[in-house]
Amino acid sequence: MSRKLTFWSVFALVTGSQIGSGIFMLPASLAPFGALSLAGWLISGIGAVMLALVFAALCTRFPRTGGPHAYVQEAFGPSCGFFTGWTYWVISWVSTTAVITASVGYLTPLLGDIPSYIKLILEVALLVAITAINFKGVQTAGRVEFFLTALKTIPLLLVPFIALFFFNKENFASMSIVDSASQDLSSILKNVTMLTLWGFIGLESGTTPAGSVENPTKTIPRAVVLGTLFVAVLYFFNSLGIMGALPANELITSTAPYADAARFMFAGNWHLMISLIAAIVCIGTLNAWILASGQIALGLAQDKLMPEIFSKKNRHGAPFWALLVSSIGILPLLFLTQNETLAKQINVIIDFSVICFLFVYAFCCLAHLKLLWTQKDKTTLLPWLYTFAALIFCGWIISATPLKTLFIASLFVLSGIPVFLFQKRKINFLSEKPLPEKILANTLA
Repeated sequence: MSRKLTFWSVFALVTGSQIGSGIFMLPASLAPFGALSLAGWLISGIGAVMLALVFAALCTRFPRTGGPHAYVQEAFGPSCGFFTGWTYWVISWVSTTAVITASVGYLTPLLGDIPSYIKLILEVALLVAITAINFKGVQTAGRVEFFLTALKTIPLLLVPFIALFFFNKENFASMSIVDSASQDLSSILKNVTMLTLWGFIGLESGTTPAGSVENPTKTIPRAVVLGTLFVAVLYFFNSLGIMGALPANELITSTAPYADAARFMFAGNWHLMISLIAAIVCIGTLNAWILASGQIALGLAQDKLMPEIFSKKNRHGAPFWALLVSSIGILPLLFLTQNETLAKQINVIIDFSVICFLFVYAFCCLAHLKLLWTQKDKTTLLPWLYTFAALIFCGWIISATPLKTLFIASLFVLSGIPVFLFQKRKINFLSEKPLPEKILANTLA
């Protein structure tokens, strides 16, 4: 039996990586912006689709395990490839911490008031269980992801659809911030788009296991683009339904928008079902990111950019040490989040990681532009247009980020310096290879 991932498994990985706890919290964060929040979803959705097209094109050219670093390496050499891959790997498992805490947090209405040490045990047990599933190989993890995606997509379509029957356009507040002299419309749209963009982080995850996908040059591009389109429609639909059903002044103060919407629309204890759905959503995201983090480190090791041990696979074909180290890296952060103050600090760190994702995306856009220039006599205008559009989108969002946040986000990149120095001899050897011929050979292949 083949251990390769099929289209639906990759599609589930792409959608599962994007649809996380944010979909349950963003309606409350966006409520003060009224109808402009829908504009934010539209802009970020278009930007996400442009990025998906870029990653689809890159993966078609270079269907290699690891994703983003492979493309940057082809265009700018192994040193840039290392720091892109390192940043992508670190933020993948740092961000996973929030997904684990959210998964268990959404179960608390069902479990009751439990001590913090029991919560920690549950978080560690969940991490161990999902990591163990990934130890069984990408096919098993892909099947689990497809099941969880199917399970969570149904209610995420059903709840906002029912909410449309309670829709009231007056619930979309006329946002007071628009009238403020301190911010113009462009600044407000940047802020709203930054919020909504959080929901699309992970759109590129389907490219990371390219070496374990059936016919990756066709399967992955279709899954990445169609998966991102599906997520964009789902987000817009959910935001429209929930924000239209609940008055803005109630939604702004809500800590569980979906549960409050369920209380408004239904009688009984439907909020408990919403909590269970939210936990399933987060667990699906957790599985997708654990799978991706292992594949990122595996790809870096296969390209000699990380120690060779990360390329070791078990009898199921899973990158054992890559998965193990990624999961171990999450454990200290789980301990830190048991303290409320420190938990808030970790959430701030995760916010910084979103900027790191944007830097990774921007470098991939630049890599694609360079590759297009190399083969300019064989390309049409369309790839240039969507790549420039994606790069401008990333730059537009980054321009709205405070310098302090950009500086702290850069520390994720700099943290790879010790490993880079350790691997410097191998990386320097790779740098001596003639890059243009390598690009041309891989492209023609």
